[in-house]
This record gives sequence, C-alpha cells and structure tokens, in this order.
Amino acid sequence: MKRSVHGLFLIFLAVFFVVNPYLAEACTTVLVGKDVSIDGSVINSHTADSWYDSNLRVVQGAKYPKGTMMDVYINLLGEDRNPPRVIGQIPQAEETYTYFHVGYSCFNEHQLSIGESTVGQKDELQAFLPDARGILTIEQLEILALQRTKTARDAIRLIGSMAEKYGFLPSCAGQGESLTIADPYEAWIFEIRSVGFGWTPESKKSGAVWAARRVPDDEVAVVTNGSVLTYIDLSKPDYFMASKNYMDVAIEHGWYDPKREKSFNWRNAYTPKTGYWSMYAPWVRERLHYLYKSLAPSKEWDPNGDLACYPFSIKPEKKLGVRDVIALLRSPLEGTPFNMEEHPAWLVPDVNGHLSKSELATPFPDRAMRTLLNIPYHRPVSARTSYSFVSQSRSWLPDSVGGVMWFSLGHPHMSTYVPVYAGVTQTPSEWRNFNMDQFSPSSARWVFMLTGDLVNKRYQQAFRDLEEMRRPIEGDIFKRQSEVEKRALDLLKKDKDAAVSFLNEETEKNMNEVKQKFWDFCTFLIAKYTWNRSW
Repeated sequence: MKRSVHGLFLIFLAVFFVVNPYLAEACTTVLVGKDVSIDGSVINSHTADSWYDSNLRVVQGAKYPKGTMMDVYINLLGEDRNPPRVIGQIPQAEETYTYFHVGYSCFNEHQLSIGESTVGQKDELQAFLPDARGILTIEQLEILALQRTKTARDAIRLIGSMAEKYGFLPSCAGQGESLTIADPYEAWIFEIRSVGFGWTPESKKSGAVWAARRVPDDEVAVVTNGSVLTYIDLSKPDYFMASKNYMDVAIEHGWYDPKREKSFNWRNAYTPKTGYWSMYAPWVRERLHYLYKSLAPSKEWDPNGDLACYPFSIKPEKKLGVRDVIALLRSPLEGTPFNMEEHPAWLVPDVNGHLSKSELATPFPDRAMRTLLNIPYHRPVSARTSYSFVSQSRSWLPDSVGGVMWFSLGHPHMSTYVPVYAGVTQTPSEWRNFNMDQFSPSSARWVFMLTGDLVNKRYQQAFRDLEEMRRPIEGDIFKRQSEVEKRALDLLKKDKDAAVSFLNEETEKNMNEVKQKFWDFCTFLIAKYTWNRSW
C-alpha cells in the first residue's frame, strides 16, 4: 500500500511540474577559477529563484561544551508560511564560524562560499517526509559546512560524510542538488542524490550518494539545474572526490553494469532521461547555451543541444571580473533564439503601417501576457529571484577583507549589488525584515521587487530610466572598493575591532543608500508612467 501511495505521489509531482512548469523554481550558478578572473580571485555566484528567505543575517560563531547537541531543521528555505521545524538532532561542533544566513546560506568569515542549483534525480532515489528517515536537507548541510569548515575540500568532505550518516533529505520537488563551492584557492562542483525511501540509519548503509569535481583554475563552470558531472576519476584526488557507494547505487538499480560497460557515467546513471528535470529539458539547456555562448562566442554551440553537448567547464575567451558575472546573472538570453523580447508578437503597425516593437515589449512577460500574445516561455537566467550573490575569495588578503559577497535582492536584471565583506558582523534591518504578506517601503526586498514590477510594465522606456539611475550608483561602489579595502587593511594592522566597525559602517551606508535611491526611483516611475500621456 505504501509503495502504491508513493508511486501515485511521484506521478502527481511529475504531472504537476510538466503541466505547470512555471510553478517550479530553479537557480543558476557561475563559478570562475582564479587564473581566469581579472584580479586572481575565485568567483562564485548563485541566483535563488523562488520565494526563498532573503533576509541577510550574520550568525556569529561560538564555542560549545563537548557533548552539546544541535537541532536539525526543515523549512529553512522560507518559501512558504511554514516556519522552520526541528526534525532531529546531531552533535554540535565545539567551535563554529561566523556565516551569512539566507534561504541557502552562502558565505562565511573564512571566504568559503557556496552556491546552489537543484538537479534532477531518478524517481527511485526520491524521498519525502513523513516516511523518509533522512534528516539533512541541502540548506541545512550548507549551514553545517559554513559553520565548521574553512576550505572547499573540507566542506565537501563534511557535507558528504554528514549526509551519508544522517541521510540526505531532498527539499526541492524531491530532486538532487548541485553546489558550487569555492575558497580563495579552489573551485569545486559537488552533486548529491538521496537513496530512496528504503534507507534507515539502522541499515548502516550510506544515506546519500555524492561526487565532486574541481574546476580547473583557468576555466569557468556553470550549473543551470542540470547535472554536469560525468566520469569520476578517483585516481586524481586533486580533481575528484566521491562517496564510497558512488557506483553501487546505480549497480543495485540496474542503471550500470560494470561487466558490460567500461566506464561509469555519473550523470547518465542518476539523471532522468525524460521529463522536466532531464538533461534534455529546454529550460535547462537554453540557459546553458547562452552562458557558454557568452564565455566562448567564437565557438559554435548548438542552441538545441542537450547537456552532453557541453563540457564540464570551459576556458573563457577573456578573463572575468565580478561585473562580468553580474552581467551573466542579469541575462534575459539576449542574442539567442530564446529571448522573449524579440518574439514577433510584440511587433505592431505604426501610423504608416510599418511594424515596430511595442513599448510594452519585455524579455520577462508574465504568464497572462504570454497567453494573450501566444509567446512560448523560455527560462531566462535572470528570473523571479529572491536574492542573488557574486562572491570574491582572495588568497592574498586577510579573510575579513579578502572575502566579499556582492549581494542583491529581487530580479537581478532590475536590481543592484552591494558589497558585504567577510568581516562584517551585522546587516541593516531593512535588508532582513522582509514579510511576504505585507508590503513595506522600509523593506529593501519589497522596494527592489516593486522596482522590477514597475520597470517591467513599461520595459522599453523604463529600463532605460533604470540604467540611467543604476549605472552611476554601481560605478561609484566599484570605484570605491579599493579605497575601502585599503582603509580596512590599515585599521586591521592596528585594531581589529576598529576595522570591523568600519566595514559594518560601510556596509550599512551602501545598503541604506541603495535602498533609498531605488525607493525614490519607484516614486519617479509611478509619477512618469501612471499618467499615460500618449492616450
């Protein structure tokens, strides 16, 4: 009976997400090796695309008596009205590090950064509460890594071992997960899958199956909700890591036969061959096509090719900086057949009968507009985003200054990024007071969301207004970066507390000024476009 219920539930999920693809959320990550970044930093990034918790809080590190237990939670993402709930306990570390907490916690005081992108896994691996016995979601595992580790390799080992012992519990549509993990020296991509409803802690078997691969220092890797790991070569420990059972689960299910197949392909073994979460899904490969095309424009990339058409990582044709990665995260798939702004349905006749683009044309039409104009949906990189970040981890600087997370709220295409240094110990209340049930101009996220909505309604004109307002703001922040860091470093040599106070003040100043300028811009847009003078 239980198997029948589980089967029906899986069928429901499959139908739900295929028929209603716009209800499923997803994330994009871009990971840059230190030798192809402009300044030598390792750059990581993540767009958190749903109603995730975007309230940026600093959770201070602490020391605990030996034997202390810590609670394990579910509902940490904040995507609905269910508050976090305790579902188990594990031993607490005797010392934890300070980290930045959001839906998918992403950065810590040692310049360790983690991005996330859900990837598909076969139905037989899925597990859900209340019947699943695993207790560690990917967002809980990220917190554990940020609290307990300083390097990417240690983070991978800890996440993998904890998931094996306590069981990995999927928190996004029953799927697997991919993490981009970076420190000042290395960048890695880590993938994890659950092992089905049959797993119990008492079985002594691994509660997860996982693998990781290092991104070469002179290359860039991207994840667009599709598995990017293929062949795992554990004879090269500097570049590959995996759980002991990384092939066993596939063998047990008949997805890999070592007697008939020479090489084990991780992606082929564990990724669905068809459906919404497969490697052939358009919403996955269209973003992948844009990103590879942007990184290496002189090469031919098949816009309709599946994940197998793309390498694990690529040498970009030019070095990338933070602003280049921000531009990628802001993309509406420009220059590809998938940019919805270029659909011919937007063309309307002028007074002379010539076709021209409607002033309402936008690369982000909502469902009602797409239905009205019969425009097919193509998932852009920049989407319905709660928050996003681009991080720099720099080995030649002290952690408190060398690590900087450029943090943004709302739609990346119509928002802005503010630097938050690893040494910061507090964030302004306006950036951690979002309530999805009540609009408030005192909430930075609501202000950025309103900005995006107002711009999108009259995109052809209003986006030019946005650029005119945003360009000098961002230019000034980036221009001042070296000056701020020099001042912080000088203070750090004399008085650590003074340096921290300075970084806190700079962060609060930037965040509050940006939020206020975007609120002023909202009132400008309302005044300019509410009264339509063209009537």
